[in-house]
Amino acid sequence: MLVSPTPTLIREYRQLISAEKALQKRFSDELPLPAKTLDERRVHLYLNAGLLSSLASEIAEGADGIGLYRTEIPFMLQPRFPSESEQVEVYKQVLDAAIGRPVVMRTLDVGGDKPLSYLPIIEENPFLGWRGIRLTLDHPELFLVQLRAMLNASAARDQLHILLPMVCCLDEIDQAIAYLEQAYLEVKQDLHPHLVRPKIGIMLEVPALLFQLEEVAKRVDFVSVGSNDLTQYLLAVDRNNPRVSTLYDCYHPGILRALKHARIDCDKYQLPVSVCGELAGEPIGVILLVAMGYDQLSMNQGSLAKINYLIRRVSYADLSELLDKALSLTNGTEVRQLVTAYLKAAQLDEFL
Repeated sequence: MLVSPTPTLIREYRQLISAEKALQKRFSDELPLPAKTLDERRVHLYLNAGLLSSLASEIAEGADGIGLYRTEIPFMLQPRFPSESEQVEVYKQVLDAAIGRPVVMRTLDVGGDKPLSYLPIIEENPFLGWRGIRLTLDHPELFLVQLRAMLNASAARDQLHILLPMVCCLDEIDQAIAYLEQAYLEVKQDLHPHLVRPKIGIMLEVPALLFQLEEVAKRVDFVSVGSNDLTQYLLAVDRNNPRVSTLYDCYHPGILRALKHARIDCDKYQLPVSVCGELAGEPIGVILLVAMGYDQLSMNQGSLAKINYLIRRVSYADLSELLDKALSLTNGTEVRQLVTAYLKAAQLDEFL
């Protein structure tokens, strides 16, 4: 905090604010244009959302859809589990806001760093505990209510994609699909005879499933890489623990190789794949992900215009060569330095 700043300092800060506003305007002016690399490779940009307010804003209209709607947010804002009718109303508003574009709704993902006040969970290792799909499969009454609400809200629309979080084994996918089939038949029979069956996918965040993508592809329609949790599980680092937070590095070459492996296997088994973690909204991360061939990225609202602007100024062919160098490095610091040098050489310093 500065007390009685000098006129020179005030002037400098005003210039910085003015320059930042001008830069953001340059980004937002191009948001209506498609995100294509200089060599015409299309990248679809989606929005991560949890609050309805972010969906109604102008910038949200520049997204290709909603790549991750965090349904746990409405649960966290209530003093109790929301009823089926309350959930239907929220999900309808989300689908309406997307104006016919795809909406990926993640089923209830609580536990870990997202507790519910009315469902206390006390564990020594919450990130390795009762969370995500594990919790909802143990409470099918909650799971079925949420699935029915999603289906009821989507009615005859062909927008809804349902995403299962924290999946670690094939049995969990099979159980979840059985519950979805039950909910689908109930809603179709009771409310919507022309109900469209939604696509179903899983979050790819537990490392074991990196080696079972062939079997996964036989069960689901798509996967979405949760780079935050995948990173912490691959590195055995609790990203919220300050004692080891310096070890948490999504640019660790081992993490990058895992992401490339996932992309190659998803292509091999014809399984659509996106990235919805923080990596998808960071310029350095986007450079590397696009180089790997990821063409569906989901990010927070504030990153959409910036990432669209960046993609329109890089060449996929150049990025492929850059990726080969990045994967041969020994640590995340070297990876950052490499991509930073590339951005400077491409006169894209505004992203640094």
